[in-house]
Amino acid sequence: MIADVRITTLKNGVRVATSTLPHVQSVSMGIWVGAGGRHESARLSGVSHFLEHLLFKGTPTRSPRDISQEIEGRGGSLNAFTQEESTCYYCRVPYDRMQHGLAVLGDMFLNASLDPVEIDKERGVIIEELMMYRDQPQHESCEALNELFWHNHPAGRSVGGTPESVARLTREDIVGYRERHYIPARTVFAFAGRVEHDRCVDQVETLMGATDRRRVPRFRKVDECVPQKTHRIVARDIEQVHLAMGYRLFGRQDPRRYTLRILNAALGENMSSRLFQIVREKYGLAYSVNSSMHLMRETGALCITAGLDRQNLVKAVNLILREVERMQRRPVGVGELRRAKEYCIGQLRLGMESTGTHMMWLGEHLLTYGRVISAEESIDLLGAVTVDDVQQLAEGIFSRDALSLSVVAPELTAKTEAGVVSLFNKR
Repeated sequence: MIADVRITTLKNGVRVATSTLPHVQSVSMGIWVGAGGRHESARLSGVSHFLEHLLFKGTPTRSPRDISQEIEGRGGSLNAFTQEESTCYYCRVPYDRMQHGLAVLGDMFLNASLDPVEIDKERGVIIEELMMYRDQPQHESCEALNELFWHNHPAGRSVGGTPESVARLTREDIVGYRERHYIPARTVFAFAGRVEHDRCVDQVETLMGATDRRRVPRFRKVDECVPQKTHRIVARDIEQVHLAMGYRLFGRQDPRRYTLRILNAALGENMSSRLFQIVREKYGLAYSVNSSMHLMRETGALCITAGLDRQNLVKAVNLILREVERMQRRPVGVGELRRAKEYCIGQLRLGMESTGTHMMWLGEHLLTYGRVISAEESIDLLGAVTVDDVQQLAEGIFSRDALSLSVVAPELTAKTEAGVVSLFNKR
């Protein structure tokens, strides 16, 4: 499925990875950097995301309009995203426009002007983006949950920063951050589609070969000394309660991640899951209820979210915790395990029909694991998960000490709020 993967490391540490799919008409390419929100100090909170925006704002030879038109005017698309541990600039173009797409991405990446006028304009745009998220209570509850999981730690801060932190970032801050973190050893060029590996390597060598090696900066890891807070309940002038709760757990290097993937599918990832069938279908308490897993290098979380009426909050939290405890006490059924495996493996296979997914797989795996784990290996490991594996994992991760709760709600009665906290603290 991840076809014909080849990896070459240039002398300065830049890695070039390709997945050749000769039957498709496109190429997805991405420039990945192992730098994100976790690499920022509190004073520089949001700088990674700010820099991501600014790379689209022109170079000495291309205006912001030129950048978008040179990709879109050739039938392609262009975008970027920032995460806790990485930033990716990517495009998808017809295969015969690959060289031009790489030229535009490379120019942005290496030669962004970081013009003071553009910085001030984009600062306002980013602050508006952050304010938009503040108007989304579901987003606010999830961001608050992260802060509870990793209190006063970079992993718990919003990747976008705050309006206040973005307002005080200077051009010198942004340039200095780029010089420290956008380094060859943390850079991956990933290509998937109708490509030739050697040609990709030659073109990346032309772009990046003269870039000097630099020392890899460290970031603050999460250990037992990083505190976790239990709960946060905030009143907003809204109609619905937005609930986010979950468990702080291990990171992406842990081999139990495959068991976690199966457990999450059984618990709440889809409409067949326990939480959906109980909270929505049986009791009708929520339109949306879902569980998801988010793993970073050495830490992570399993999160459960729901939107519901304030009168149903205590009952919903009770039902969710009951289903979690049931996973600890009783093994999942053989049929339930089989369905969860088929779902996870099927989702993986279906995703691999996209060149974009292939490119994301290459870049993320190289940055995270230092190698590209094949889809076949992942499928084998998912398929090997047993009933006992799932129960043992549930017993290990669903601990009260690892549990946090965030609620954004219309004003609750004192009785309801006390009931939620009391129920939560009993666990």
